[in-house]
Amino acid sequence: MPYAEGRIIHDADSHVMETPDWLAPFTDARLRARLADLRSEDVSGEYASEFTRAEALHTDPEYRARDEAELMSRKNWRATGAYRREDRAGALDLLGFASQLVFPTYGNTRLEGLECARPLDVDLVYQVATATNRAQVEFCRVDPRLLAVGYVPLADLERAPQAAAEAIELGCAALLVPAICPQKHATSHIALDGVWARAREARLPILFHVGSATRVLPPAHANNGLPEVLDFHGGAENFRSISYMAIPSAPMGALSTLILDGVLDRFPDLMFGVIELGAVWVPSFMRQLDAAYEAFARHEERLQKLSLRPSEYVTRQVRVTPYPTEPTGWIIENAGPEICMFSSDYPHVEGGRNPLKRFAQTTQETGPAALERFYRTNFEELMGAGLP
Repeated sequence: MPYAEGRIIHDADSHVMETPDWLAPFTDARLRARLADLRSEDVSGEYASEFTRAEALHTDPEYRARDEAELMSRKNWRATGAYRREDRAGALDLLGFASQLVFPTYGNTRLEGLECARPLDVDLVYQVATATNRAQVEFCRVDPRLLAVGYVPLADLERAPQAAAEAIELGCAALLVPAICPQKHATSHIALDGVWARAREARLPILFHVGSATRVLPPAHANNGLPEVLDFHGGAENFRSISYMAIPSAPMGALSTLILDGVLDRFPDLMFGVIELGAVWVPSFMRQLDAAYEAFARHEERLQKLSLRPSEYVTRQVRVTPYPTEPTGWIIENAGPEICMFSSDYPHVEGGRNPLKRFAQTTQETGPAALERFYRTNFEELMGAGLP
């Protein structure tokens, strides 16, 4: 019996767990050497040790006999189909989801780190993006329900549209761009219209996804004279309460520039997804956008050119995944039924062992039409041609 049943459910957030040699088939010797030298979150050290332990488990018949019973309790490399593409279709059958957006795990943070690096190595950024996207497409090729997400760096105004075209040509079902503002220009820079135009022509969405949870904070925030706070992995590299509070600042900044600088107005059919960045901030963000419009439209020509109130662009073109721990019913009630989407974060620890139960608990007062949008329709509107 599948984990999800009784309705059509699309999963707006899942991942591969890259192995130590994940990108090797898609890189040359020179790029592999550069990647080995990178000091970033990567599959090395303790991660490589855990992968080795997981690999042994996946070859153990007794362990595999419990795939269904332990489907949601196994996490990261130990999860069924986490990195073995031949197992992922079976895992999706057990999950019962109609489709899954599939993001990298370490690829997200690696590419975000490269775009934030000083000095910026533009060639390296785009080479790594190409290799990562090829790996994603290859992993998802085993089943049309697996929707590969391709990363498009925005670091270079000329190369970004080319990277978008390349990702689409490779077969990516959605284009991931950094939520953090590029070093040298705004996310809404007019030259990036080439990225948005290519996505619109292909009828594919633009996505933001959480990267390094602490990159949006100044490094000094951790220097508080108190003991180090460990995350739920037992380390300090992931979500903690302070980083959770800061995470929405990146998508709010990106969406603000895209809406107020007129990108969503110029591309009314282009959809944006905000994935694994929470959603409890969305109702107040929509209200704040309108407050900014009311306060500054009299003096800013860019606001006068908008054909909708800013919050109406969110309703029309932005879809967001709440965390299972957030009050999803309250968010839907206050932001509108058009925005929120279900996600499992499979096979990551952050998704928990029973996201369906948690979402059900917080949407008990939500009507059937809004729930249908949450589990199915909003995702289908987001994906366009990216959903077979």
